[in-house]
Amino acid sequence: MPDNKSRPSQERPWENGWAPDTSRAPGTRRLWLAGVLAVATVVACVASVSLTDGPSDRKSAAEEGRTASGKETSSGLISFASPTVSGSPSASPTRQTVRPSASPSPNGGSSARASASPSPSAPAAGGGSDPAPVVVRRSVQSVNYPDRYWRVGDGRVRLEAAGGAEFRADASFTVVNGLAGGSCHSFRASDGTYLRHRDFVLRAERDDGSSLFRQDATFCARASQRGAVTLESVNYPGYFLRHQNFQVKLERFQYGGQYASDSAFRLVEALA
Repeated sequence: MPDNKSRPSQERPWENGWAPDTSRAPGTRRLWLAGVLAVATVVACVASVSLTDGPSDRKSAAEEGRTASGKETSSGLISFASPTVSGSPSASPTRQTVRPSASPSPNGGSSARASASPSPSAPAAGGGSDPAPVVVRRSVQSVNYPDRYWRVGDGRVRLEAAGGAEFRADASFTVVNGLAGGSCHSFRASDGTYLRHRDFVLRAERDDGSSLFRQDATFCARASQRGAVTLESVNYPGYFLRHQNFQVKLERFQYGGQYASDSAFRLVEALA
């Protein structure tokens, strides 16, 4: 039987003739594991740095490209330039000056049509910045009675068929800036009187210098049907000039085809 030699006591090995095994250094397994972990950590760090650097470089290149192209700003907002405001006091989105595109026909031809223009004034000669007022002569033609025009007779304005030289003179007016100011207009007859509403009837009277007269004689052109306009009173908003029984008068706006036709006029080239 083999001898059963028990391991000497670990408390005092040298006294019993036992010596530890020195063929391998103590803790070799732990050192090996630590080395493996260190290598794995380094590999993981290198991989992480590689992945991080790639997108960052691409992102930087993209940002540089956008900056170079000038299509983006640092704030990320798109800005728009403010519109230039005209220096003319008559420029307004709700006011219009009507200028004809064709000469009127005494027989009421359909070619006498008017086009809207936002400003009643033209630049001064020489290219100055201040516009000079333009003297404009106009006759006022009915839309639903195209052979009839406004005519002053006995101090009142009626709608009458075109006639001779006297009629043409009475049916031609000078359109000026509104006496009450703003961007509306007044109509001056050939004898120097102005058209104004009084008792809701359109009349030709001389300017008495009063504020009431200036307001009664000022009208604002509004776009209407078939290229025409309606003329609204300054001091009676919502009231428009219309003809009724061929008498031109001021009347509150009404819904309906008859009112719309009776209140629509074309400002055409003066008959005289």
